[in-house]
Amino acid sequence: MARPDDLAPAITVTAFKGKKGTVPYYEAVWHEPRRDGAARAAKQRIGKAWLDQDGSDEEGRPVWVKRKGRVPEGYFDERRAHAAAPDAIARYRARQAAREEHRSAAADLTVRQLAHEWLEWLRDVRGASASTVQDYGFLIRDPNLRAKRGRTRTTGRIMKAFGDHSVLDVTPRQVSTWLRALDREGLTPRNVNKHRHVLHAVFAYGQRTDIYGLPANPVAGTDKRRELPPAKLDYYEPHEVELLADAAANGAHRTTLTYKGRDVDVSDEETRLCRQADEQDAELFRVLLYSGLRIGEARALKWSDIQLTPDGRGGVIDVQRAMSANVEKPPKSWRPRTVPIPRQAVEALNRVGARDHFLSPDDYVFVNRIGRLLDTSAIRRRYKAARLEAGLRDVSLHGLRHAAGSILAQGAGILVARDVLGHARVSTTNRYLSGKTDERAIDVVNAAFGPDVRK
Repeated sequence: MARPDDLAPAITVTAFKGKKGTVPYYEAVWHEPRRDGAARAAKQRIGKAWLDQDGSDEEGRPVWVKRKGRVPEGYFDERRAHAAAPDAIARYRARQAAREEHRSAAADLTVRQLAHEWLEWLRDVRGASASTVQDYGFLIRDPNLRAKRGRTRTTGRIMKAFGDHSVLDVTPRQVSTWLRALDREGLTPRNVNKHRHVLHAVFAYGQRTDIYGLPANPVAGTDKRRELPPAKLDYYEPHEVELLADAAANGAHRTTLTYKGRDVDVSDEETRLCRQADEQDAELFRVLLYSGLRIGEARALKWSDIQLTPDGRGGVIDVQRAMSANVEKPPKSWRPRTVPIPRQAVEALNRVGARDHFLSPDDYVFVNRIGRLLDTSAIRRRYKAARLEAGLRDVSLHGLRHAAGSILAQGAGILVARDVLGHARVSTTNRYLSGKTDERAIDVVNAAFGPDVRK
């Protein structure tokens, strides 16, 4: 009696409905031997069948007849299908062997190990920005680890729930239950979705055939939370930014230095350096408004990136790089751009350029007292202090970019705003049109509806 492995495969026709009608395919069907000596049915597609449908039989199944003409390349008749069957079976067995190899490799793999491997791939292969890697890395940290600053400890929600689980054992039910626990914990829908996104990305990486070929992603079937629409944009007008800049330049937001309850005398040199730093903060805030640069792009700005007109009425900034977690990288979406700047930005840059040091083409424009990069968290703290000192409402530092976008969108048009801000899609810039009341739009609709017709 012949073993199942020796049985010749049967050649069958399977039809699939495509955009251009029903397409028939030849398939090889045979009995595949198992390790226990038994056999199981297996099938593998061979290729498109050179057949036409000639009605249906009594049970409604299509009846296939050979098409006229010579069989073209990429199609099979029954004779060619029989000849190609051994190659199809070999492909099937190679794929099964690869799956078995992947399953064996993943058998002892934990979610923690896969998550950290994914993060390395994201950084080294995909070239994710340092801030993105830092952000995702925080979410996959173990729980109860001391933070780098302060006394807080990590929550480690993902690793607490799944870190020690085998990647093959996590089920959609477990993930769904965990997401509901995050809801009950009080996390916002946006935060819950962020945790879900990271876990989904980890398993999607593990599903790749060149990685572990995981059979399924247990996160894929779970629900995303419904997030509230973005809040209406609020931003400062230019005169408010000038109030902010004046407060920063005056240094009124600085606290008095004390030691053991007594005021500490500060040297004249220290006072001069502090005043210089305060004045630079003021000009930085002005440049952010009048150029629309992201804070990472402004930090990475070098003197060689700036070209001014001879009469000083304007200029351009070549945005070639940005800072992400103190690592220099291309701008967001890897889209360098040229930004035109008005007279106000030129004057602010000229005032920064009046300092004595750090003015070579390769020097950064905005630097600390020893010529190094400004710290983002320090900029944000000083911005907040100056905002409070100026008595302005709570608008984030990124709101200066929102102000630039809204002013440009309403004054110069949405396409100009898109190009200046470096948005990949104009739909992103559209949001800046609804930031505040557009007086010109009100005049347009009044003109469209005409004078009051009431009598």
